[in-house]
Amino acid sequence: MLIVPDADAAVAWYRAALGATELWNLGGVAGLEIGGAPFFVHQVTPGNAAESSPDGVTSVRVELFADDPDGIVARAVAAGATGSAVVDHEMPWGTHRQGGFTDPFGHRWSVGDRSPLG
Repeated sequence: MLIVPDADAAVAWYRAALGATELWNLGGVAGLEIGGAPFFVHQVTPGNAAESSPDGVTSVRVELFADDPDGIVARAVAAGATGSAVVDHEMPWGTHRQGGFTDPFGHRWSVGDRSPLG
């Protein structure tokens, strides 16, 4: 679950930028999925320090594996994320392509091809 300052804005951004599908929306809390992987967004709860948006500083990284990591990162950056290029990494299983971005809500995403899953 990603804590965001505005759940409606986050749902709209994840849908437009990442092609997320909305599963349900309770107003302030919503279920989404990307490529069959569900995730949730929850609007900041005022007065609850445990549920604050990261404001660009986070120790958590969302990992997304996809057929087209280059396209996903480019789409996110075009929609306002700050990103890093998708590059080749030599791994024990072969070449793994991975890059990433920080979304407008402060959450860091790594996007790679499906090679470690295979």
